[in-house]
Amino acid sequence: MKVFFKTYGCQMNIHDSEIMKGLLKEAGHEIVDKIEDSDLVVVNTCAVRRKSENKVYSLIGRLKKGGHKVGVTGCVAQGMSEKLSNYGVEFILGTRAIGSIVSAVEGLKKIDLEDRISEIDSQTPVLRNQKKHAWVNIIAGCDKFCTYCIVPYTRGRELSRPLSDVINEVIMLAKNGYKQVTFLGQNVDSYGKDLKDGTSLAKLLELSQAIDGIERFWFLTSYPSDISSDLIKVVGKYPKISKNFHIPAQSGSNRILKKMNRRYTREEYLEIVEKIKKEVENSSIGGDIIVGFPDENDDDFEETLDLVKRVRYIRLNVAPYSPRPGTVAAKYYEDNVPFNVKKTRMSRLNEIQHSIEKELNEALINKEVEIMIENTARKVSYGRTIDNRMVAVDEIIPEGEMIRVRIEDFKFGTLYASSRRVSIFA
Repeated sequence: MKVFFKTYGCQMNIHDSEIMKGLLKEAGHEIVDKIEDSDLVVVNTCAVRRKSENKVYSLIGRLKKGGHKVGVTGCVAQGMSEKLSNYGVEFILGTRAIGSIVSAVEGLKKIDLEDRISEIDSQTPVLRNQKKHAWVNIIAGCDKFCTYCIVPYTRGRELSRPLSDVINEVIMLAKNGYKQVTFLGQNVDSYGKDLKDGTSLAKLLELSQAIDGIERFWFLTSYPSDISSDLIKVVGKYPKISKNFHIPAQSGSNRILKKMNRRYTREEYLEIVEKIKKEVENSSIGGDIIVGFPDENDDDFEETLDLVKRVRYIRLNVAPYSPRPGTVAAKYYEDNVPFNVKKTRMSRLNEIQHSIEKELNEALINKEVEIMIENTARKVSYGRTIDNRMVAVDEIIPEGEMIRVRIEDFKFGTLYASSRRVSIFA
Protein backbone atom coordinates (compact mmCIF):
# COMPACT_ATOMS: atom_id res chain seq x y z
CA MET A 1 0.00 0.00 0.00
CA LYS A 2 1.16 3.54 -0.76
CA VAL A 3 1.02 5.70 2.38
CA PHE A 4 1.34 9.46 2.81
CA PHE A 5 2.02 11.00 6.24
CA LYS A 6 0.81 14.44 7.35
CA THR A 7 2.39 15.32 10.69
CA TYR A 8 1.34 18.11 13.04
CA GLY A 9 2.95 19.30 16.25
CA CYS A 10 6.25 18.88 18.03
CA GLN A 11 9.50 17.08 17.29
CA MET A 12 8.18 14.06 19.22
CA ASN A 13 5.39 13.74 16.67
CA ILE A 14 7.85 14.15 13.80
CA HIS A 15 9.96 11.30 15.15
CA ASP A 16 6.90 9.14 15.84
CA SER A 17 6.06 9.50 12.14
CA GLU A 18 9.62 8.47 11.25
CA ILE A 19 9.19 5.32 13.34
CA MET A 20 5.82 4.45 11.77
CA LYS A 21 7.24 5.01 8.28
CA GLY A 22 10.16 2.71 9.09
CA LEU A 23 7.87 -0.05 10.32
CA LEU A 24 5.64 0.23 7.25
CA LYS A 25 8.57 0.21 4.85
CA GLU A 26 10.02 -2.88 6.53
CA ALA A 27 6.61 -4.59 6.10
CA GLY A 28 6.66 -3.91 2.36
CA HIS A 29 4.53 -0.77 2.12
CA GLU A 30 5.62 2.31 0.17
CA ILE A 31 5.92 5.78 1.72
CA VAL A 32 5.03 8.49 -0.83
CA ASP A 33 5.64 12.24 -0.86
CA LYS A 34 2.32 13.34 -2.37
CA ILE A 35 -1.25 12.80 -1.20
CA GLU A 36 -2.43 12.20 -4.76
CA ASP A 37 -0.02 9.26 -5.09
CA SER A 38 -1.29 7.52 -1.94
CA ASP A 39 -3.79 4.79 -1.16
CA LEU A 40 -3.97 5.96 2.47
CA VAL A 41 -3.23 9.19 4.35
CA VAL A 42 -1.99 8.89 7.94
CA VAL A 43 -2.62 12.08 9.92
CA ASN A 44 -0.33 12.27 12.97
CA THR A 45 -2.04 14.80 15.20
CA CYS A 46 -1.35 17.43 17.87
CA ALA A 47 -3.84 18.51 20.54
CA VAL A 48 -1.72 20.90 22.61
CA ARG A 49 -3.81 23.87 21.42
CA ARG A 50 -7.36 24.15 20.16
CA LYS A 51 -6.13 25.62 16.87
CA SER A 52 -3.95 22.54 16.26
CA GLU A 53 -6.86 20.20 16.97
CA ASN A 54 -9.22 22.14 14.68
CA LYS A 55 -6.69 21.86 11.84
CA VAL A 56 -6.86 18.08 12.19
CA TYR A 57 -10.65 17.88 11.92
CA SER A 58 -10.63 20.28 8.98
CA LEU A 59 -8.02 18.24 7.10
CA ILE A 60 -9.76 14.91 7.78
CA GLY A 61 -13.04 16.38 6.55
CA ARG A 62 -11.43 17.58 3.30
CA LEU A 63 -9.65 14.28 2.76
CA LYS A 64 -12.78 12.19 3.30
CA LYS A 65 -14.76 14.49 1.03
CA GLY A 66 -12.10 13.94 -1.63
CA GLY A 67 -12.48 10.17 -1.34
CA HIS A 68 -9.23 9.47 0.52
CA LYS A 69 -8.78 6.69 3.06
CA VAL A 70 -7.55 8.21 6.34
CA GLY A 71 -5.89 6.80 9.46
CA VAL A 72 -5.34 8.98 12.54
CA THR A 73 -2.52 8.76 15.08
CA GLY A 74 -1.10 11.03 17.78
CA CYS A 75 -2.58 13.12 20.58
CA VAL A 76 -6.00 13.78 19.04
CA ALA A 77 -6.33 10.06 18.33
CA GLN A 78 -5.47 9.24 21.95
CA GLY A 79 -7.71 11.83 23.58
CA MET A 80 -10.65 12.21 21.17
CA SER A 81 -11.11 8.73 19.67
CA GLU A 82 -14.89 8.76 20.08
CA LYS A 83 -15.24 12.03 18.18
CA LEU A 84 -12.87 10.80 15.45
CA SER A 85 -14.96 7.65 14.99
CA ASN A 86 -17.75 9.85 13.64
CA TYR A 87 -15.48 10.93 10.76
CA GLY A 88 -15.41 7.43 9.29
CA VAL A 89 -11.62 7.04 9.47
CA GLU A 90 -9.99 3.69 8.73
CA PHE A 91 -8.19 3.44 12.08
CA ILE A 92 -7.32 5.34 15.25
CA LEU A 93 -3.93 4.72 16.84
CA GLY A 94 -2.91 6.16 20.22
CA THR A 95 0.40 7.84 21.06
CA ARG A 96 1.82 4.74 22.77
CA ALA A 97 0.51 2.27 20.20
CA ILE A 98 2.54 3.47 17.19
CA GLY A 99 4.20 0.05 17.02
CA SER A 100 0.83 -1.29 15.76
CA ILE A 101 0.89 0.87 12.62
CA VAL A 102 1.40 -2.10 10.28
CA SER A 103 -1.60 -3.98 11.71
CA ALA A 104 -3.68 -0.80 11.52
CA VAL A 105 -2.77 -0.08 7.89
CA GLU A 106 -3.45 -3.69 6.92
CA GLY A 107 -6.93 -3.49 8.44
CA LEU A 108 -6.30 -5.70 11.46
CA LYS A 109 -6.90 -2.96 14.03
CA LYS A 110 -9.62 -0.29 14.01
CA ILE A 111 -8.88 1.41 17.33
CA ASP A 112 -5.73 0.82 19.41
CA LEU A 113 -5.05 3.03 22.41
CA GLU A 114 -2.97 0.50 24.35
CA ASP A 115 0.36 1.36 25.95
CA ARG A 116 3.14 -0.57 24.21
CA ILE A 117 5.64 2.27 23.89
CA SER A 118 8.32 0.15 25.61
CA GLU A 119 8.36 -2.05 22.48
CA ILE A 120 9.99 0.81 20.56
CA ASP A 121 13.76 0.51 20.98
CA SER A 122 17.08 0.86 19.16
CA GLN A 123 16.22 -2.09 16.90
CA THR A 124 12.97 -0.54 15.65
CA PRO A 125 13.29 0.49 11.98
CA VAL A 126 13.12 4.25 11.42
CA LEU A 127 12.73 6.11 8.12
CA ARG A 128 14.38 9.41 9.01
CA ASN A 129 13.64 12.72 7.30
CA GLN A 130 17.25 13.90 7.41
CA LYS A 131 20.47 12.14 6.45
CA LYS A 132 22.81 13.68 9.02
CA HIS A 133 20.55 14.78 11.88
CA ALA A 134 18.56 12.24 13.89
CA TRP A 135 15.80 12.62 16.49
CA VAL A 136 16.01 10.13 19.38
CA ASN A 137 13.15 9.80 21.88
CA ILE A 138 14.57 9.05 25.32
CA ILE A 139 11.53 9.55 27.57
CA ALA A 140 7.82 9.38 26.84
CA GLY A 141 5.02 11.10 28.70
CA CYS A 142 4.80 13.73 31.43
CA ASP A 143 4.12 13.62 35.18
CA LYS A 144 3.79 17.36 35.81
CA PHE A 145 0.03 17.85 35.18
CA CYS A 146 0.10 21.58 34.52
CA THR A 147 -3.53 22.68 34.76
CA TYR A 148 -3.69 23.90 31.13
CA CYS A 149 -1.90 20.96 29.50
CA ILE A 150 -3.43 17.95 27.79
CA VAL A 151 -0.11 16.13 27.26
CA PRO A 152 -0.21 13.92 30.41
CA TYR A 153 -3.63 12.68 29.26
CA THR A 154 -2.62 12.00 25.66
CA ARG A 155 1.03 10.95 26.15
CA GLY A 156 0.72 9.17 29.50
CA ARG A 157 3.07 9.06 32.46
CA GLU A 158 6.85 9.37 32.18
CA LEU A 159 8.70 6.29 30.96
CA SER A 160 12.43 6.40 30.26
CA ARG A 161 14.23 4.16 27.80
CA PRO A 162 17.13 2.15 29.27
CA LEU A 163 20.40 4.05 29.01
CA SER A 164 22.16 1.15 27.22
CA ASP A 165 19.46 1.06 24.54
CA VAL A 166 19.76 4.79 23.82
CA ILE A 167 23.56 4.52 23.64
CA ASN A 168 23.23 1.60 21.21
CA GLU A 169 21.04 3.75 18.98
CA VAL A 170 23.56 6.61 19.03
CA ILE A 171 26.37 4.18 18.13
CA MET A 172 24.33 2.86 15.19
CA LEU A 173 23.58 6.42 14.03
CA ALA A 174 27.30 7.24 14.11
CA LYS A 175 28.10 4.13 12.06
CA ASN A 176 25.47 5.19 9.52
CA GLY A 177 27.06 8.60 9.03
CA TYR A 178 24.88 10.82 11.20
CA LYS A 179 26.56 13.94 12.56
CA GLN A 180 23.92 15.37 14.92
CA VAL A 181 21.54 13.82 17.44
CA THR A 182 18.69 15.52 19.30
CA PHE A 183 17.44 13.77 22.43
CA LEU A 184 13.69 14.29 22.84
CA GLY A 185 11.20 14.20 25.68
CA GLN A 186 8.19 16.15 26.89
CA ASN A 187 10.39 16.75 29.96
CA VAL A 188 13.75 15.67 28.64
CA ASP A 189 15.69 16.45 31.82
CA SER A 190 13.39 14.09 33.77
CA TYR A 191 15.11 11.30 31.84
CA GLY A 192 16.13 8.41 34.08
CA LYS A 193 14.33 9.45 37.26
CA ASP A 194 11.78 6.65 36.92
CA LEU A 195 14.52 4.06 36.32
CA LYS A 196 16.06 4.67 39.75
CA ASP A 197 19.45 3.30 38.66
CA GLY A 198 21.47 6.51 38.42
CA THR A 199 20.50 7.20 34.81
CA SER A 200 20.16 10.90 33.99
CA LEU A 201 20.28 13.25 31.02
CA ALA A 202 23.66 14.48 32.24
CA LYS A 203 25.04 10.93 32.25
CA LEU A 204 23.57 10.19 28.82
CA LEU A 205 25.10 13.32 27.31
CA GLU A 206 28.50 12.64 28.87
CA LEU A 207 28.59 9.07 27.54
CA SER A 208 27.22 10.03 24.12
CA GLN A 209 29.67 12.84 23.44
CA ALA A 210 32.52 10.31 23.65
CA ILE A 211 31.13 8.36 20.67
CA ASP A 212 33.18 9.01 17.54
CA GLY A 213 31.33 10.40 14.53
CA ILE A 214 28.57 12.43 16.18
CA GLU A 215 29.70 16.05 16.34
CA ARG A 216 26.72 17.70 18.02
CA PHE A 217 24.15 16.76 20.62
CA TRP A 218 20.94 18.66 21.32
CA PHE A 219 18.20 18.09 23.89
CA LEU A 220 14.68 19.41 24.40
CA THR A 221 12.36 20.32 26.02
CA SER A 222 13.45 21.14 29.60
CA TYR A 223 11.25 21.66 32.66
CA PRO A 224 12.82 24.43 34.80
CA SER A 225 12.94 22.73 38.20
CA ASP A 226 14.26 19.46 36.70
CA ILE A 227 17.43 21.07 35.35
CA SER A 228 20.19 19.71 37.58
CA SER A 229 23.57 21.18 38.50
CA ASP A 230 25.16 18.07 36.94
CA LEU A 231 23.40 18.75 33.64
CA ILE A 232 24.60 22.36 33.57
CA LYS A 233 28.17 21.24 34.35
CA VAL A 234 28.17 18.60 31.59
CA VAL A 235 26.79 21.04 29.01
CA GLY A 236 29.45 23.58 29.97
CA LYS A 237 32.26 21.01 29.92
CA TYR A 238 31.91 19.32 26.53
CA PRO A 239 32.14 21.23 23.22
CA LYS A 240 29.96 18.75 21.30
CA ILE A 241 26.90 19.47 23.46
CA SER A 242 24.55 22.31 22.52
CA LYS A 243 24.78 25.40 24.69
CA ASN A 244 21.08 26.13 24.20
CA PHE A 245 18.49 25.36 26.87
CA HIS A 246 14.85 25.52 25.83
CA ILE A 247 13.09 26.26 29.13
CA PRO A 248 9.38 27.15 28.97
CA ALA A 249 8.48 29.75 31.60
CA GLN A 250 4.79 30.06 30.56
CA SER A 251 4.34 33.11 32.82
CA GLY A 252 6.38 35.59 34.81
CA SER A 253 3.75 35.94 37.53
CA ASN A 254 3.94 33.75 40.64
CA ARG A 255 0.16 33.98 41.02
CA ILE A 256 -0.42 32.64 37.52
CA LEU A 257 2.36 30.05 37.81
CA LYS A 258 0.59 28.66 40.88
CA LYS A 259 -2.75 28.51 39.03
CA MET A 260 -0.93 26.71 36.21
CA ASN A 261 0.57 24.20 38.69
CA ARG A 262 4.05 25.07 37.47
CA ARG A 263 6.38 23.81 40.19
CA TYR A 264 8.67 26.84 40.51
CA THR A 265 8.48 30.57 41.15
CA ARG A 266 9.67 33.35 38.85
CA GLU A 267 12.60 33.85 41.25
CA GLU A 268 13.60 30.19 40.98
CA TYR A 269 13.28 30.31 37.20
CA LEU A 270 15.52 33.37 36.96
CA GLU A 271 18.02 31.72 39.32
CA ILE A 272 18.26 28.69 36.99
CA VAL A 273 18.77 30.92 33.96
CA GLU A 274 21.46 32.93 35.77
CA LYS A 275 23.27 29.72 36.78
CA ILE A 276 23.29 28.52 33.17
CA LYS A 277 24.60 31.85 31.87
CA LYS A 278 27.32 31.87 34.53
CA GLU A 279 28.51 28.28 34.10
CA VAL A 280 27.99 27.65 30.36
CA GLU A 281 30.07 29.88 28.12
CA ASN A 282 28.19 31.34 25.12
CA SER A 283 24.92 29.79 26.29
CA SER A 284 21.49 30.82 25.06
CA ILE A 285 17.95 30.38 26.36
CA GLY A 286 14.79 29.59 24.43
CA GLY A 287 11.34 29.54 25.92
CA ASP A 288 7.54 29.48 25.74
CA ILE A 289 4.95 31.88 27.14
CA ILE A 290 1.18 31.48 27.41
CA VAL A 291 -0.71 34.77 27.20
CA GLY A 292 -4.18 35.30 28.65
CA PHE A 293 -4.37 32.42 31.12
CA PRO A 294 -7.58 32.62 33.21
CA ASP A 295 -7.55 35.63 35.58
CA GLU A 296 -4.29 37.00 34.14
CA ASN A 297 -4.49 40.74 34.82
CA ASP A 298 -2.35 43.66 33.68
CA ASP A 299 0.01 43.33 36.65
CA ASP A 300 0.55 39.61 35.93
CA PHE A 301 1.32 40.40 32.31
CA GLU A 302 3.74 43.17 33.25
CA GLU A 303 5.63 40.62 35.37
CA THR A 304 5.86 38.36 32.31
CA LEU A 305 7.20 41.24 30.23
CA ASP A 306 9.78 41.92 32.93
CA LEU A 307 10.85 38.26 33.00
CA VAL A 308 11.34 38.24 29.23
CA LYS A 309 13.47 41.37 29.44
CA ARG A 310 15.62 39.80 32.17
CA VAL A 311 16.12 36.41 30.48
CA ARG A 312 16.75 37.81 26.98
CA TYR A 313 15.59 34.76 25.06
CA ILE A 314 17.30 33.91 21.82
CA ARG A 315 13.94 32.55 20.65
CA LEU A 316 10.50 32.70 22.28
CA ASN A 317 7.26 30.93 21.35
CA VAL A 318 4.21 32.97 22.37
CA ALA A 319 0.68 31.54 22.25
CA PRO A 320 -2.73 32.55 23.57
CA TYR A 321 -4.33 30.33 26.19
CA SER A 322 -6.99 27.97 24.86
CA PRO A 323 -8.91 25.50 27.07
CA ARG A 324 -8.07 21.84 26.46
CA PRO A 325 -10.82 19.29 27.17
CA GLY A 326 -10.27 17.25 30.32
CA THR A 327 -7.66 19.55 31.88
CA VAL A 328 -8.09 21.14 35.30
CA ALA A 329 -8.09 24.63 33.81
CA ALA A 330 -10.86 23.75 31.35
CA LYS A 331 -12.96 22.19 34.11
CA TYR A 332 -12.57 24.76 36.87
CA TYR A 333 -11.27 28.04 35.42
CA GLU A 334 -13.28 30.45 33.32
CA ASP A 335 -11.53 31.50 30.10
CA ASN A 336 -12.17 35.11 31.09
CA VAL A 337 -9.43 37.06 29.32
CA PRO A 338 -11.03 38.45 26.12
CA PHE A 339 -9.35 37.42 22.87
CA ASN A 340 -8.66 41.03 21.88
CA VAL A 341 -6.75 41.44 25.19
CA LYS A 342 -4.79 38.24 24.51
CA LYS A 343 -4.00 39.53 21.02
CA THR A 344 -2.80 42.90 22.34
CA ARG A 345 -0.61 41.26 24.97
CA MET A 346 0.88 38.87 22.40
CA SER A 347 1.69 41.84 20.18
CA ARG A 348 3.44 43.70 23.01
CA LEU A 349 5.37 40.61 24.05
CA ASN A 350 6.47 39.81 20.50
CA GLU A 351 7.55 43.42 19.96
CA ILE A 352 9.82 43.28 23.01
CA GLN A 353 11.15 39.86 22.03
CA HIS A 354 11.93 41.01 18.48
CA SER A 355 13.86 43.94 19.93
CA ILE A 356 15.89 41.58 22.14
CA GLU A 357 16.61 39.24 19.20
CA LYS A 358 17.69 42.23 17.13
CA GLU A 359 20.21 43.27 19.79
CA LEU A 360 21.51 39.71 20.18
CA ASN A 361 21.92 39.30 16.43
CA GLU A 362 23.53 42.72 15.92
CA ALA A 363 26.24 41.69 18.38
CA LEU A 364 27.31 38.96 15.91
CA ILE A 365 27.74 41.15 12.83
CA ASN A 366 31.29 40.81 11.43
CA LYS A 367 32.05 37.97 13.83
CA GLU A 368 32.94 34.41 12.84
CA VAL A 369 30.80 31.51 13.98
CA GLU A 370 30.94 27.76 13.47
CA ILE A 371 27.87 26.08 12.02
CA MET A 372 26.85 22.60 10.93
CA ILE A 373 24.89 22.50 7.67
CA GLU A 374 21.43 20.93 8.07
CA ASN A 375 19.65 21.53 4.76
CA THR A 376 19.72 23.43 1.48
CA ALA A 377 17.05 25.24 -0.54
CA ARG A 378 17.26 27.41 -3.67
CA LYS A 379 21.06 27.66 -3.71
CA VAL A 380 21.18 28.55 0.01
CA SER A 381 22.51 26.32 2.78
CA TYR A 382 21.26 26.52 6.36
CA GLY A 383 23.12 25.56 9.50
CA ARG A 384 23.01 26.15 13.25
CA THR A 385 25.52 27.48 15.69
CA ILE A 386 26.19 25.54 18.90
CA ASP A 387 23.87 27.96 20.75
CA ASN A 388 21.03 27.34 18.25
CA ARG A 389 21.16 30.34 15.91
CA MET A 390 20.11 29.64 12.34
CA VAL A 391 22.57 30.87 9.68
CA ALA A 392 21.98 31.04 5.92
CA VAL A 393 24.94 30.80 3.51
CA ASP A 394 24.57 31.62 -0.20
CA GLU A 395 26.25 28.45 -1.44
CA ILE A 396 25.23 24.81 -1.71
CA ILE A 397 27.18 22.95 0.97
CA PRO A 398 26.69 19.24 1.80
CA GLU A 399 24.54 18.41 4.81
CA GLY A 400 26.64 17.56 7.85
CA GLU A 401 29.61 19.75 6.91
CA MET A 402 31.03 21.87 9.74
CA ILE A 403 32.01 25.32 8.46
CA ARG A 404 33.13 28.67 9.81
CA VAL A 405 31.49 31.81 8.43
CA ARG A 406 31.51 35.53 9.05
CA ILE A 407 28.07 36.98 9.83
CA GLU A 408 27.13 39.90 7.58
CA ASP A 409 23.42 40.51 8.18
CA PHE A 410 20.26 39.18 9.83
CA LYS A 411 16.55 39.16 9.05
CA PHE A 412 13.50 37.59 10.72
CA GLY A 413 15.59 35.57 13.19
CA THR A 414 18.01 34.22 10.56
CA LEU A 415 21.65 35.29 10.33
CA TYR A 416 23.24 35.62 6.88
CA ALA A 417 26.81 34.90 5.79
CA SER A 418 28.37 35.20 2.35
CA SER A 419 30.01 32.19 0.72
CA ARG A 420 33.03 34.38 0.06
CA ARG A 421 33.70 34.24 3.79
CA VAL A 422 33.33 30.45 4.13
CA SER A 423 36.08 28.08 5.18
CA ILE A 424 35.35 24.33 5.34
CA PHE A 425 37.35 22.12 7.65
CA ALA A 426 37.43 18.49 8.69
